[in-house]
Formats: sequence, structure tokens, C-alpha cells
Amino acid sequence: MRSLTDIFDEYDFLDGDDRYRLLIELGRTLEPMPDALKTDATLVRGCSASVWVYPVPRDDGALHFLADSNAAITKGIVALVLSAVQDKPAAEVADMDVAAALAPFELTRQLSSNRTQGVPNMIALVQDTARRIAAG
Repeated sequence: MRSLTDIFDEYDFLDGDDRYRLLIELGRTLEPMPDALKTDATLVRGCSASVWVYPVPRDDGALHFLADSNAAITKGIVALVLSAVQDKPAAEVADMDVAAALAPFELTRQLSSNRTQGVPNMIALVQDTARRIAAG
């Protein structure tokens, strides 16, 4: 998965339509999430599209997330959120200001409110999971 800085460098250079294309492409790069993991327990509430996020704790204490969405742009937004936290230690993810890391993308200015309304819930799910795992 590309770093958030690398993605922003490209994103910042693009105009509106190309930014949409970049988000769609990011979504396509997500590791496939098995359908069996797409359950009510992994569903992110408050999103206009269906979004699932599943944490996979690794032996080294890092968190790896699987995610999917039934909407291409939303899937790209999920990929953007995950690029900020993917494969980092659970304690680091729990303490991280993910919203601040995503702020340079100005998603609320670039995308409709329907597409961005679930972003805080995606972040909350990721961080709540990280807190639980970090606490042991």
C-alpha cells in the first residue's frame, strides 16, 4: 500500500476529475476481502455506501486491515484512510490523529457530503479496534 504522503503528492497535482480517478484506482489496489468477512459486525455505520473493515492483528503487534465497499469512490476513500494506519502498531494507530493526516486532501471540499459522511465512522472503527488490541 502506498504511503499517504506519496498519494497526496499525486493527488495535489491533479484536478477534480483526475482526483476521482485516483481514488477509484486506490480502491482497486485494496487487498481482496473475503465475502465471509463482510458481516454486520464489520460494517461501518453511517456510510452512504456499504463499507466493511476487518482488522487482522499481526504477531509483531501491528494491525493489518482488510476492507471493501460496494461503491468505487467510497472504496478509494477507505483505501486512503487505511493508507494512514496500515501495518502500524496498534498503540500508534490508537493515538494517531487520522483526521489530521487526511486533512490535506480536503475531502469535504472535493467530494459530496454523501461520499464523505462516513469517513469519521471509518476512522472511529479503526481506532476503536486499535485501542482494544493495544489494551490487550
